[in-house]
Amino acid sequence: MKIRPLHDRMVVRRLDEETKSAGGIVLPGKAAEKPAQGKVLAVGPGKILDDGSRRASAVKKGDTVIFGQYSGSTVKIDNEELLILSENEVFGVLEGK
Repeated sequence: MKIRPLHDRMVVRRLDEETKSAGGIVLPGKAAEKPAQGKVLAVGPGKILDDGSRRASAVKKGDTVIFGQYSGSTVKIDNEELLILSENEVFGVLEGK
């Protein structure tokens, strides 16, 4: 199944969970924090502005993005948990990744 995000939304696959704390302690599964980075799988056509024009997204498919830990909505597609974010929930794009 494929998903096509609308407007300024994007579909993101979270990167692997951190299994160690900053101090090097190995964390059990439930204690590990959800990663706040992910790979963009699909991007909508852009936000519709008040004048009816469309502003293209600054994020593109394949980018690695940083977002808030509790941002977006989790959806399950083909037994995989994905995240749907609005562009304004993305803090930035990691360059060189």
